[in-house]
Amino acid sequence: MKWIRERDALIAQTLAFVQSVTGRKDDVLQPEAPAYGPAVAMEIVTVEAVTVEIEPPQAPLPPRPAPLPTRTSGEFRAEMQARIANFRKHQERFEREREEYCAATLTKLRAAIRDASGPPAEK
Repeated sequence: MKWIRERDALIAQTLAFVQSVTGRKDDVLQPEAPAYGPAVAMEIVTVEAVTVEIEPPQAPLPPRPAPLPTRTSGEFRAEMQARIANFRKHQERFEREREEYCAATLTKLRAAIRDASGPPAEK
């Protein structure tokens, strides 16, 4: 039953800590005295927080990237027009390839239907 005494001691220590932090005693949080054993002597330890500043090791700074060249509005406009023209050519090529594929597929389909039908059967 040693764990019960250790648990009760921990609860009492925690309550004492809470009371020391809040600066008031709360009757609701007081544990009832155990009816089955002697009281356990406890020592309250004060803990201080210590702030330590640690300087990171001085690593060489990475080189800065070259600044982007400034563009005039005319250069920006010309670049955008070139990109749009390139995009349109790309889309036109896709559309042309789709049309060619569709025409080739329909030609094959029509040929297959024509070959499969053959001459009409006589009754």
